[in-house]
Amino acid sequence: MNSFEFIWQYIKRYRFRYIAGIITLFFVDFFNIFIPRVTGAITDGLTAQAMDMPLVLKHLAALLLLGAGLALGRFFWRFFLFGASRSIEKNLRDDMFAHLEKLDVEYYNEHKTGDLMTRFTSDLNMIRMAIGPAIISVFDATVMTAMVIIQMVFYVNIRLTLLALIPMLFICVGEIYYGKIMHPRYKERQEAVSDLTDYVQESFSGVRVIKAFVQERAQMYGFLKANRHTMDKNLNVVRLQAIVMPLLDVIIGLSSLITLIYGGYLALVGEITLGRFVAFNQYINMLVWPMLACGDAINMFSQGSASIRRVQEIFEQKPAVHDGDQAVRVPAIRGDITLSHLTFIHRGHSEPTLKDISLEIPAGTTLAIIGRTGNGKSTLVNLLLHLYNTKPGMILIDGQDIGSIPLKDLREHIAYVPQDNFLFSDTLKSNISFGVEETDMDAVVRAARASCIHENIISFPDGYETMVGERGVTLSGGQKQRSSIARALMKDAPILILDDALSAVDTDTEEQILKNLKENRRGKTTILIAHRISTIQNADIIMVLEDGEAREVGNHASLMEQNGIYRSMFEKQQLEAAMGEKRAALTGKGGGR
Repeated sequence: MNSFEFIWQYIKRYRFRYIAGIITLFFVDFFNIFIPRVTGAITDGLTAQAMDMPLVLKHLAALLLLGAGLALGRFFWRFFLFGASRSIEKNLRDDMFAHLEKLDVEYYNEHKTGDLMTRFTSDLNMIRMAIGPAIISVFDATVMTAMVIIQMVFYVNIRLTLLALIPMLFICVGEIYYGKIMHPRYKERQEAVSDLTDYVQESFSGVRVIKAFVQERAQMYGFLKANRHTMDKNLNVVRLQAIVMPLLDVIIGLSSLITLIYGGYLALVGEITLGRFVAFNQYINMLVWPMLACGDAINMFSQGSASIRRVQEIFEQKPAVHDGDQAVRVPAIRGDITLSHLTFIHRGHSEPTLKDISLEIPAGTTLAIIGRTGNGKSTLVNLLLHLYNTKPGMILIDGQDIGSIPLKDLREHIAYVPQDNFLFSDTLKSNISFGVEETDMDAVVRAARASCIHENIISFPDGYETMVGERGVTLSGGQKQRSSIARALMKDAPILILDDALSAVDTDTEEQILKNLKENRRGKTTILIAHRISTIQNADIIMVLEDGEAREVGNHASLMEQNGIYRSMFEKQQLEAAMGEKRAALTGKGGGR
């Protein structure tokens, strides 16, 4: 699909508005060309001293009626045409958001937030200008030019018309080349704006890291560089406009000069009347707008074309993860999970992240996954959420291949607490109840109590109505984690995944949360990812991941007997804990002195 076909599918939804607007615009232009004739008639009447007061009032009434008609017509064509372009902009933005929600996580790994935001704002604005004001300018310029030239030829003088229009031909030819040159410059400018937006967005999101590492000066230097690059690309556009626009004024001025010299001569020799000479000058001035409008339209079409292509690139991206043809609705999921020779390679990687993992996880089981950083723990749970595709038969839920379960059905039955504990810029109540359709305050409180965040929340001045700020910035790390756990518990799904969700809480709080989970999750599958063995030692099944392989699988007792990786990690953590207690005791003793 080319750019025109892409945008046409939106324009045709509002074709009747466009037709109504263009018809109204036609009549506005039609009535507009009679104003010079009326002023010309008044001039001739006054010159010949054949104009009495009733006739003057008649002409003035005609001018007032024309003015009123023009005002009404201009309101309606703006209502129809600008309204249609605004509606298309809204539809495009709705469709873009819906489409981006369907795209897989790999797409967001490869595309920056700032670039996507620019396409949502600046590019859509450029498209609106191209399908609204630009179309109006082209039609208005074409119709108005044709009508005015006809009046100039038949009402005034054909020779004067031809001479006055010769300079205008240079505008028509020049604007064709102007559009070809401007298109790539507009595209480069939009890309520069995307890079700048992304840099600013990252800087504001990471402002605490920037301040902690005293990198304000370095960030400022980076911003100045990106801002300078954007300015240079804008200047590439402006420089060409700065050359073209004065040239347009020169050509229009030359046409007016020809009119004054030759038209004045024709009026002096009596070939045209003074009134028609005045009308001709008005017609020449009326041609100025169409010529300038054509230049503006080419500008807007060039910008719009570049922006349409950038927006179209988003729609051309097809989600790698989607419901297949064999997807069958699943009314309920018990929570039986089977991993059968699970192997997975990330896109762009040569080595597999997970290698030949096989495991049975019966419904109601608590599975713990432990291992060093970067060994595939988060990748495994992302596969269970079907954020990435796997080969058929590698992951079964209740005996059914995960690829044949509709994404909506699958994810509705899984509650997930990610590592980053993302919270929305909203109230704590809204964040905790995010995964459910109806907010039950009693359920919100129960979930908060189970995750040991309730006491913290009620200590805030606004309680559950406390705004947490962007990404939960007003909360501590532990509070964010517990709020995320409350959100997952509120969903009460048959499968719960906690991806290192207790790393920021103290051991006493961790123990209480685990106790609450054991009580609330009876008969439901729970998957825990952790680095501390104290978090997962009571799990039914413990899997030790090493280099993407399930090196050891069992419960705490059996893994300790194997005297392998798990026991080594346990003893190391025990030693670190003992040394920490010793240091704390010594510090306390030293402080006593």
